[in-house]
Amino acid sequence: MSLAADPSPPPLALDKAAEKATSAASWVEENWSTWLSVGLRILLILAIAILLRIAVRRALTKLIERMNRSAQAVEGTALGGLLVNAERRRQRSEAIGSVLRSVASFVILGTAGLMILGALNINLAPLLASAGVAGVALGFGARNLVTDFLSGVFMILEDQYGVGDTVDAGVASGEVIEVGLRVTKLRGDNGEIWYVRNGEVKRIGNLSQGWATASVDVSVRPSEDLDRVRKVIEEAAGTMAKDEPWNERLWGPVEVLGLSEVLLDQMTVSVSAKTMPGKALGVERELRWRIKRGFDEAGIRIVGGLPLQTDGEPPAKDPTAGMAAPSAYASSTSPQSVAASPIAPQPNLSK
Repeated sequence: MSLAADPSPPPLALDKAAEKATSAASWVEENWSTWLSVGLRILLILAIAILLRIAVRRALTKLIERMNRSAQAVEGTALGGLLVNAERRRQRSEAIGSVLRSVASFVILGTAGLMILGALNINLAPLLASAGVAGVALGFGARNLVTDFLSGVFMILEDQYGVGDTVDAGVASGEVIEVGLRVTKLRGDNGEIWYVRNGEVKRIGNLSQGWATASVDVSVRPSEDLDRVRKVIEEAAGTMAKDEPWNERLWGPVEVLGLSEVLLDQMTVSVSAKTMPGKALGVERELRWRIKRGFDEAGIRIVGGLPLQTDGEPPAKDPTAGMAAPSAYASSTSPQSVAASPIAPQPNLSK
């Protein structure tokens, strides 16, 4: 007769299971307050970081919008198209806003991440050391990119140039059509587009900021009355300063600087004027036009380039005008002379 197996577990296994459950419950009971406090701390850090990031980004956005509104308000004025270019101000403000928003997000979220790791009792020393080594390696490997980026940031913050300016960057020159944090686009005189890295620009010459100078040199006969010449130039310049659009492009009176050169057959009078940036060439052309018309009305002759001739004297003739062109037959040894010379009779050999 076989005995049936007892299905009930041994008392020892039940005691061990009860002991493990009791220890687990006691461990949870001891640490649940710590877990709760750490979780609440992490949630509080995340909430503060997100709210602070949203507030900072909104403040920066409002600041950029205010800058753009101020640029649009000045755009309709007489000098707004040159001094405060709306597109230039818009791109500059957007670039500054993008940089500031990125920096603010990186600082806020990075600080929140470190605080969360610290709340979890994670040793941050190895992590910070590794980040420092990685930063140094990245700095050496991408130093050109970092240089371009930093140069672009400082260029935008200092407002060295902007869209619409005519600049000389050393490696290229032309009109700025786009400003970026790494690359600046220039359109050259022949229509080509130059991509200039901001880190390669060692010096920059902005031809569209401040004011420009229009310089005109007028050459007249040395026998002309200088006071009369000055009066005609000042009258022509005064009339030009009252007409549009030259009354806006001239930023000061046209000055007769005096004689810059005195020769036997001519003397040169220098004229200068302060103009709107980028408009000096057009002012110079118009000023020459008006001075020439004023001189024609006053009977003052502009000279230069050709020899001066006195009134009533016929023009000097070229002494070589009546001379014939040199002929190849003038030389008895030339092939043409030899071919045209008569053949000498042959001697009679029969005698």
